[in-house]
Order: sequence, then structure tokens, then C-alpha cells
Amino acid sequence: MDIEYYEILEITRDADSGAIKKAYRKQALKYHPDRNQGDKEAEEKFKLVNEAYQVLSDPQKKATYDRYGKSGLDSQGFSHFSDMNYEDIMGDLGSIFESVFGGGFSGGFGSERGEKSQKYHLDLESEITLEFNEAAFGCKKEIKFSYKKPCDACDGTGSADKTTHKCPDCGGKGQVFYRQGFMTYSQTCPTCGGSGQSIKNKCSTCSGHGYTTVNDKVSIDIPEGIDNDNRIRVANKGNIDEYKRRGDLYILIKVKEDEHFVRHNDDVYIEVPIFFTQVALAQSIQIPTLRGQTTLELPMGAKDKQQFIFKKEGIKNVHSGKLGSLIAQIKIQYPKKLNGEQKELLEKLQDSFGIKNRPNEDENFGGVFEKIKGWFN
Repeated sequence: MDIEYYEILEITRDADSGAIKKAYRKQALKYHPDRNQGDKEAEEKFKLVNEAYQVLSDPQKKATYDRYGKSGLDSQGFSHFSDMNYEDIMGDLGSIFESVFGGGFSGGFGSERGEKSQKYHLDLESEITLEFNEAAFGCKKEIKFSYKKPCDACDGTGSADKTTHKCPDCGGKGQVFYRQGFMTYSQTCPTCGGSGQSIKNKCSTCSGHGYTTVNDKVSIDIPEGIDNDNRIRVANKGNIDEYKRRGDLYILIKVKEDEHFVRHNDDVYIEVPIFFTQVALAQSIQIPTLRGQTTLELPMGAKDKQQFIFKKEGIKNVHSGKLGSLIAQIKIQYPKKLNGEQKELLEKLQDSFGIKNRPNEDENFGGVFEKIKGWFN
């Protein structure tokens, strides 16, 4: 029975090259062995998907297949997969994956590099810890950091004579390969560290690394309202490569906690201890804010953990400039012990409200006790 490549890729016969590539990407990801460990059926479908793409993406093979079917391909010597061994198939799949997914696809297929592997990332990161108030209101800070640059003594080669050779272990690919079942996997070559190059005599200045480290510092303005784990980008202060390209420095912000204020985004919370008599008297009290103080007017019958919101008393948003709120949460406190005079005063206060020391049960519960007793009779 003839194989129907269009059905395998789930496309129509009038599909253009873009649609063919899109369909292949979808089906290849669906049946990829990494996603279907131990599934023999998926493994076979994966091979068919790649076979279909190889035929339909080639104008000459596609024209032959459209006219004569797979038997026409066989008769003209295009039966690429049918007479290939395992290693040939893996190599062919690698080239297909590179053409569709790009050379960086992590399926374990590699090709020899056209340029030297970059020894380090151009961008780098440094961390700074700020006090609570420094983050809230902004400040100026001097950041000390270190960046990498190509070694001047060896022109970044790491070699004393400034010459390099193709790594004998990876053949210049920068990666070594191993097979496990159907798939071929790769890892960075341990001999050359992924550069694909080897040296005979190490440069004494950089110990063969090809780069040196430079200590530097920069003064930056910390914007008002910056928060924990925010990053500040300082352009052109990162590492430098052999092509004179320079990355950026990213400052990771860490903010210390405050003893009294707790920040949540642009809002600030503060716990306000209130003595129970202040609640009973509905007093007005002064509480601290980030910029000074304000008045908290306690309502009659305020409850423990009740919150009071003060608009525009929070932190300025680092992007919009809008001010958050201050949220004051009260914590009602009661005396842990009373002396004789205090106890007498409280009892007089209690009597003044008509509250008896031993009230009749019906006074508060309206016969509930008798009702409960009836449940067990």
C-alpha cells in the first residue's frame, strides 16, 4: 500500500511550502521521542513525519510524488529512508530539524560551528541590598562589579602563540554526541569547553581562558518606589567579547524589611497597638506615616484587626508615579493583670452600664439553657 504523505502531515495537496513546514513542526513535536518515551508507535510515526517532510519540502521529489506516488520516488532513486541505516537516518533527521527549528534545537543534532563559541555571556548581573527607605524614596548608589574582556596578551585565544587547533575530541563542533535508543543526545565537549578549539601552550596571563577580569564601579540613581527583585539595566557595562561587542550590567535589587512598615506592591501596612479604653472612648490618635504622621480617628465599637486606609500615603509607583495607600491595622490590647484600684474602677464602670456581675441566665440567653436541657430529657 502506497504511503500518503499529505495525510501523515494532515495537509491538503495544494498546501504551499509555508504550510508544509508548519504542519511538519506540529507533527514532529507531537511524536517526538522525548515526549513519548518508550512508545514504539510514536517512534514510527515520527520517522514517517520526517520522511513526509523530506519529500514534500523538496520541489523535485514533491512533483514526482504528486504524479506517481511513492512508487515513482522509488523508481527514480528517491527512496531515501527505505535503504538507509540507523546512523544515516539520525543524521538526516538532524538536518531536517535544523532547517525547520533552527540550529539551536535541543534534539541532539549538531553541526560544525562557523565561528568560535562565545566563552561567556555578554550581559552580567550584580546584586545590591537597599534599606527600606532607600527603596521607597530613591537614592544614589555606587556599584562595584567585575567584567570579562579578551586577554590582550593572547588576543583572546588562550594560546601563548595566539594559535588554536581543532579540538580532537569533538572535531571542532564544541559538542560530543551519544545515543540512547532512538535519539542522539549532545553535551558540551569537556575537552574544549564548547569552543571547538584546543591550544598547545596556555597563555600565562589568562591561564588559557582567553579572557581576563577587570574590577570596575559605576554610580547609579535608584528610582523612587523600586521594589524587591526589580532589576536596573546599566547599558554598555557588561562583558566584552573579541569583536568589541559589550553587554549590559543588570542590577538586582534586594530590599531589607522595616521594623514597623510592611510593603505590598505600592501599599504599606502598619500595625497600630490600641488600648481597649481608647476603643471604648473612640479616641483620635496620631500614627506614623512614611512621610510624617496622620490622625487615626477610632470609631465607636472598632474591632480588633480592623483596617483603616489612608490614600496617597504609600509608595510612589516606579512606573506610573501614582502613590499607594497606607493601611493601618489596629491591634486591641488588654491589661494582663489589674491592681485593686483598677479592678474597682472597672467594676464601677460595668455597674454604670447596668451589667451585673452574675446576670440571670435568661437575661442574656432567653431560655437557651432550659432548651438545651430539654434535648437530653
